[in-house]
Amino acid sequence: MKSVAVIPLRKGSKGIPGKNKKKLLGRPLYQWVLGEAIESNLDEIYVFTDDEQIIERINSDYSWAVKVKAFERSAISATDSASTEFGLLELAQSINFNFDIYCLLQATAPLTTKHDINNVLKKISNDGYDSALTVVDSKRFLWSIDGASLNYDYLNRPRRQDFEGLLIENGAVYAIKKSLYKEINNRLGGNIGIVKMNEDSMIEIDEISDWIICEQLLIKLLKKNKRYCGNIKAIVLDVDGVFTNGNVWVSEHGELAKSFSIRDGMGLEIARESGIEIIVITSENSAIVDQRIKKLKINHYYKGVKDKFSVLNMICKKLNIERHELAYMGDDVNDLANILSVGWGMVPYDAVDQLKYNADLILHSNGGDKAIREGIEMVIKLNERDKGS
Repeated sequence: MKSVAVIPLRKGSKGIPGKNKKKLLGRPLYQWVLGEAIESNLDEIYVFTDDEQIIERINSDYSWAVKVKAFERSAISATDSASTEFGLLELAQSINFNFDIYCLLQATAPLTTKHDINNVLKKISNDGYDSALTVVDSKRFLWSIDGASLNYDYLNRPRRQDFEGLLIENGAVYAIKKSLYKEINNRLGGNIGIVKMNEDSMIEIDEISDWIICEQLLIKLLKKNKRYCGNIKAIVLDVDGVFTNGNVWVSEHGELAKSFSIRDGMGLEIARESGIEIIVITSENSAIVDQRIKKLKINHYYKGVKDKFSVLNMICKKLNIERHELAYMGDDVNDLANILSVGWGMVPYDAVDQLKYNADLILHSNGGDKAIREGIEMVIKLNERDKGS
């Protein structure tokens, strides 16, 4: 069954201006659910937006993810008064209902995982439901505006462990069969399946206070599978601020020169001799860096990468490596999600404070001045220690 998802994004946002492009742990908000959608069993993902910058980013930054497509939504479907259902129908009609399962993903629910998406899809494809949605199991006691208890007897207050509570819609994932959707033009209907998500996922980002809470919940989620023991199989490196000191010499013709450490180059050779893969991911496109990477004989080189987290997921699959088997070195906020989620997150001494606060290891060396060499030596010692334990 062909499953198609839509991630609707509006350019305007009242509560948090520019919300969808605002960086949450170094990634634009929409990239959190988009990255999980790429990892899921979905066949196609449409980022449905009136924001020209996001459309440009999708078209330029996700060419490696063939299932991702940008689709411009009409002005009328992007107004404050337009319903999500109106936008969903607009896209469905535009692609001639070319799907068997139609899925809605909300960017305001960044705690959504690929497993949540897959579980919703399975409710329809495997379990025979007509539609499905995600919920959270809440043990809250509910009251009406006129002072009536709605879901318990306040004269016989139950203990939490004895209280069934309620299932509450968390607005993260919805899916429906095409045949029913064409009939009712609504995200839900017929025999509806329920998929429970973690209670933390009840947070939807509408106000700045939601953003702050969600940021801490994401940090907890990313660190959940961190393992400090075991063999580190690969080291992932940023370029500017790691291979270099972050400065660049330019002329009127463009980039002129960057400075690299020869001792870092020797460190990379030592790493390879120890059986450690070297992976380089940079957001820049630089002919100077191309030459240096070629000189260092680094095979796993990815340039012009804007969503480093999703690309690293792709690399892990390709090399059959788990995140806890990686060490990662970066210096700025676009490396933060990866720093948080790998086995060892390392930063040069002159990295930005936000990374230093969240790193497992702050090196003594600055970027471009033996930071790579120091990090490699630490990883080798870590591996040797674990082999001897």
